[in-house]
Order: sequence, then C-alpha cells, then structure tokens
Amino acid sequence: MIVGMLSRLQKIAIAVGLLSAAVAAQTNPYDSTLATVRASDGFKKALAVLDRDHDRLIAEIITLTEIPAPPFKETARAAAYLEMLRASGLTDLEQDEEGNVMGLRRGSGPERDTAPFIAIAAHLDTVFPEGTDVKVKRDGDRLSAPGIGDDTRSLAVLLAMIRAMNEAGIRTESDLLFIGNVGEEGQGDLRGVKYLFNKGKYKDRIKMFISLDGAGGGANITHGGVGSRRYRVIFKGPGGHSYGAFGLVSPAFAMASAMQRFGRLTVPEKPKTTYSVGVVGGGTSVNSIPFESWMELDMRSESRAELQKLDESLMALIADAVREENAARSTAQGPVTAELTLIGDRPSGETPIDSRLVQTAAASIRAAGGRPTFSWSSTDSNIPISLGIPAITVDSGGRGGRAHALDEWITIDKVPSLRGIEIALATLLALAR
Repeated sequence: MIVGMLSRLQKIAIAVGLLSAAVAAQTNPYDSTLATVRASDGFKKALAVLDRDHDRLIAEIITLTEIPAPPFKETARAAAYLEMLRASGLTDLEQDEEGNVMGLRRGSGPERDTAPFIAIAAHLDTVFPEGTDVKVKRDGDRLSAPGIGDDTRSLAVLLAMIRAMNEAGIRTESDLLFIGNVGEEGQGDLRGVKYLFNKGKYKDRIKMFISLDGAGGGANITHGGVGSRRYRVIFKGPGGHSYGAFGLVSPAFAMASAMQRFGRLTVPEKPKTTYSVGVVGGGTSVNSIPFESWMELDMRSESRAELQKLDESLMALIADAVREENAARSTAQGPVTAELTLIGDRPSGETPIDSRLVQTAAASIRAAGGRPTFSWSSTDSNIPISLGIPAITVDSGGRGGRAHALDEWITIDKVPSLRGIEIALATLLALAR
C-alpha cells in the first residue's frame, strides 16, 4: 500500500514538474522575444534570402580565403572587405588607424547617431605566415585551405546577414556596427579590438559585442574570456669556446634551470590555469658556450588573480635560476642575465550566463532546435568583457575542422550552414529591437 502511494505521489510530482517547466518555457522573456522575432515576416524573408544566395556566400568565402592575411599583414584582405561592406549597403564606412574596417547599418531610433549600439565582428587575420599557399581546394562538399574556417567563413557570413536584412526590409531600433578586425591571432594579441575599445571612434557607444569566430553548428556560447600572458625570455652571458672557456657561466644552463622550475609549478584545476614553453632557441655552434639562449612561453587562466600569481612565480623562478647559475660557475667574463619581454597580454573575465546577451543567444539556439552549451576561450571578446561590456563569441555555422592547420576545411552543406547563420541573425535582431 505504501509503495503504491509513493508511486502515485512520484507520478504526480513528475507531472507537476513537467507542467512547471512548460509554463516556465512559455513565460521566459528571452524565449518569448525570440519567438516574436522568428515569427516576423522580415525574419522569414531574410531566411529565404540566405537560402537563395547560399552559393554567393560560398563564393565570397573562397574569394576572401584566397587573399592572404598573415599576422600583421592583413592590408589586402582589409581593403577588399571594406569594398564588400560598401557593396552590401552599409554607411559610415572606414578603416581605422590599426587596420580594422567597419561600417554602420543605421537604425530607426530617434537618437541613433549618439545612442549605444551592438557591434558584431569577425577577424581578418589568419595564423599562417606570408607565402603560405591559400588556394582553395574542393573535394566533394568539402573546401580546404589555410584560414578558411578561422575566420574567413565568418567574414562572409556577416556580408550575407547584412544583405538579407536589407532585402527583407528589416529595421532595427539601434544602429549595428559590422567589423572586420585585425590582429586576433597569436602575437596579434587582439590588437584590433584593443584599439576599437580603447581608442576607436565608437569606443564609447558599443553596449554589446558579438564575435563570430570559426565554423560550427552555432550551439556553443563562449561567455568567458581566458586571460593569457606570453613572454620572450632571453638569457645572456659572455659565451666562449666549449673547451677553452669551460667553467664560465652559461645562458643555456640558466634557461634549462628556469624551464625545470617552471614545469614544476602547481596550478589549480578550477579556475583552469595552464602554462607551457612553446619555442626555444639560441647558440651559435655545438662547440660554443652560447652568449644567448631564449624561450617563449604562454600562461593562461580563467582567473585574473591566478594569472597574476603565475606571473609573479615566473619572475621569481627566473631570478632564482640566474642567481643559481652565477653562483655555480665563473662570472670572470661577466654574469648571466635575463631579459623578459611581454609579447602577449589578454585579460580575463566573464559575461554572466544570466545576462541579457547570453540568455538571448541561448534562447536563439533553443528556438532553432538546439541545446546551448557555455564555454571559456581566448577570443576578441576578452577585451570588452574585461572592460565590463557584455560580449560573447559564437561560431558562424556549418561544419569544419583542422583549424590552424594547412588542411583546414569547411563543408558547403546548406542546412548546417544556414542553421548557424539563422541563430546568429535571430540573436542580433532580438538584441537590437
């Protein structure tokens, strides 16, 4: 009897829970907003335009991919993209002093020239050095070339979104700023977005920021910015012949000691904190004590405080390694010294999951039949997040892989491609109403 009663109570509880969940879904303001956006004639027309013009999207991905954009040399691609933004119907087009290109899509609000607005960006640069073959190769439904997914596809998606909104007659209340920014990758160190938010013309008007970065289904929302610091550390000494000058201090031994100490550091799993030595070099010949040895290292953390602690530990262990080497061998011809140069500095931070921006993006994913996931990474969004401006990074749709490899690829399948664009467009329109 008791078992039967418990079973009935459990069933009642489950039913009540399901009903509560259904009611909550119906009353969730973000889901309601997305439902309104998606039901509008303008949005439906925009999706039809995206479907009709998908071949044009693919053609523009190929065109942009085949314009080299190595680190710090994005000029040719930036010039081409500025003209593509112009042809798509934007106004107030410009290229700023750092190299970012951008244009406004004017809103209908009464104070549109001064009111805050939303910026959406994709980065122009790739990780590949000058001279890399960027010719796009096709194999069935797969296109492959360096940088085609990270982040060239996203640049073309922004163009497609602008044209779809224009042809569908969609008007947003606030202005929208579309950006092709420089310097996201590697030693570019987010220089384009740093300029945009610290010195750029619109630095005080951007109220939200969305970065489209990489191919993918559109269900992941990067709301946390993993901070990083990167150093080039040069150990210097007098050098000399390996036999004749034996006994003098050696930069190589000091660097080896520093690397061992660095590798033994303990860091927390949560917040996730990491470190690595990525590149080493130095010396002139096998039979010489080097006069210079160097390494480049990377440290990352979700926590600004943990990153600072790691940075302080690095400084201390390098000083200890230098001191140890100078005590162990002769400094008659001069001591070993160490010089640190900061070659990368990305701040950490988080746009809260319960913020309007993140919740709107999540609702857009649900409305398209997906399940949102949330992650941390190091992207252009790190900069606005660190300044207290809500920002997220999402992918631009489609399928792809092998990012940062010579055989990087995306597919031209229309359904997954359009699904990701649909999610991004609905998110943007819901925020800009």
